[in-house]
Amino acid sequence: MRGKTTVGVDVGGTFTDVVLLRGSDLVTAKVPSTGDQSVGVMDGIEKACERAAVDPGEIDDFAHAMTVSVNALLEGNGARTALVTTEGFRDVLEIGRQNRPSLYDLDAEKPAPLVPRRRRFTVDERATTNGIERAVDPDAVREVARRIDGTDAEAVAVCLLHAYAHPDNEAAVADVLETELDLPVSTSHEVLAEFREYERTSTTVADAYVTPAIDAYIGRLVDRAASAGVPEPTVMQANGGITDAATVREQAVRTCLSGPAAGVVGARASVGSAADRDHAGLVTFDMGGTSSDVSLVRDGEVERTTDAVIGGHPINTPMVDVTTVGAGGGSVGWVDAGGALRVGPESAGADPGPVCYGQGGTEPTVTDANVVLGFIGSSTSLGGELSIDVGAARDALADLADDADLEGPLDAARGIYRVANATMTRAIRAVTLERGHDPRNFGLVTFGGAGPMHAAALADRLDISTVVVPRACGVLSAFGLLAADEKHDAVRTHRESLSTVDASDVDAAYEELETTVREDCSDPESAVLTRRADLRYAGQSFELTVAADRPFDPEAVARRFHESHETTYGYRMDEAVDLVNLRVEAAVERADPDVAYDAPGDALVDEREAHFADGATRTRIYDRERLPPGETVAGPAVLEQDESTVVVPPNWEATVDPDGTAVLTEGSK
Repeated sequence: MRGKTTVGVDVGGTFTDVVLLRGSDLVTAKVPSTGDQSVGVMDGIEKACERAAVDPGEIDDFAHAMTVSVNALLEGNGARTALVTTEGFRDVLEIGRQNRPSLYDLDAEKPAPLVPRRRRFTVDERATTNGIERAVDPDAVREVARRIDGTDAEAVAVCLLHAYAHPDNEAAVADVLETELDLPVSTSHEVLAEFREYERTSTTVADAYVTPAIDAYIGRLVDRAASAGVPEPTVMQANGGITDAATVREQAVRTCLSGPAAGVVGARASVGSAADRDHAGLVTFDMGGTSSDVSLVRDGEVERTTDAVIGGHPINTPMVDVTTVGAGGGSVGWVDAGGALRVGPESAGADPGPVCYGQGGTEPTVTDANVVLGFIGSSTSLGGELSIDVGAARDALADLADDADLEGPLDAARGIYRVANATMTRAIRAVTLERGHDPRNFGLVTFGGAGPMHAAALADRLDISTVVVPRACGVLSAFGLLAADEKHDAVRTHRESLSTVDASDVDAAYEELETTVREDCSDPESAVLTRRADLRYAGQSFELTVAADRPFDPEAVARRFHESHETTYGYRMDEAVDLVNLRVEAAVERADPDVAYDAPGDALVDEREAHFADGATRTRIYDRERLPPGETVAGPAVLEQDESTVVVPPNWEATVDPDGTAVLTEGSK
């Protein structure tokens, strides 16, 4: 019996990663990302199927994560969007908040709103938190539709005052617009049923802005998959769960950061619970070709947030809490006007890529620095196909050394390595120390094509004693797609002091939300429902999310809130606690992949000089896929595999777990 065949495909900025699991046999592949991402996705599936001797028509499940929506937001090339809002609130999207991220920068500029003023329209209506005071006039809405039709709009967002509580007017506006216009319409009460006009408007506009691109992309991918006999894909959402393609075509904003979310899910699935390794939690560190993503896993659960900003635009849908910095393997090293060596955020990408790829790249990158340092050698074959040009990398670093007034390519490589590591260290501190967590109590799980080359150096900086490198580390986001549960979220604003709240009213509201998310599930009967609540001290502006009991227990959630506030901010208060939002998640759980690992041994393949913090040293090179379970490799060493390279510095050692995971631990200093 061959067992079930599942495939996961994650599109990154540089490479498209593929994992194919046939029974318990794991096959991986990596291909360059393409302009039309669906082309690269199918190329990757064909490559993985060829390696596994599987016909694409034999695939039973296909899960996918992509960057279409986040690219549209970051690059500003989404749909031309119109906004319809309440009269008097036309400019909420542009006014935003008074917060200034660069407080002392006199030249700081706010990002341009996704909808220019000429495509922002209003209707005369009014709802309060208590109900509808003035209904919309359908004829007035038809006039707005006529004016929108006279613009170049490709999508419409509708966000009316207090529609999160009373959506009748908003639904009526949407009905008229959908009848009069042949355009997709996003409504705030369906996208984000929360108070705060600016964030709700921004999120709804973002949904409309990316919907045409997501709809077109998923349509192309479904057609290409069908032509190859591959099932229609399920798609990773930003919340760390998958859903069907039809859902994301209707709720496109939920796909933002789907790739990073898949990586964190893959890290959790590969490592198991933090308690298994005697840690308070896990820091996940994904370093790809363009950027590095850092997140946390605590108590076996992926950390999530509802307060994200992408390209300067608030996106308040539930998503895995990921901090991203512009430091990846393809990040370019350069010298600023003051003569300081800098790294990123510009990236060489996959085309032409780093200089050492020999595909026309001319700018020195982090990958080129790793080549000059000896972590990647001339015999290394990236992705099983791409050879390395060491001489070209040295020449590029030599030019950078001249610009930076350094002695030579080796000094330039050391500088790039240190600067990139400093950037990534700050990202890890942002999700640990700045949130009340001591990184020394965490393990570091590293993945991505470049992450395992830098992880031990980062752990040294942060006094983290354990680094975990999953077997599929080079394609872990794709692996995470095979481990992700199906998830659906719903939220409703319910503002009231906990001291006066009627628990039965809260339970009734929760039950309505549970009915909504259960209906969205592919298997409603097996859905596991989780309740959460957003709370804050009276007078505060922002909330913390804690678990809520069934039935609702005001004292219990207040106690959890006090504890969470003290952990996050270092103190608790005697003020009254307010309930703000009710949240429900429905999950159709899937078992983590069961992957067989059997290695033949005799893994030592070479030796070469590599440069560490204490200088150059002869370093053993191992074929990681030949290291048997239980084997321990003392540093300095390099463990090579097709999609990634693991660097084990002096005074560290790597032990292979039964599933092929490499666990790096630090010896005595």
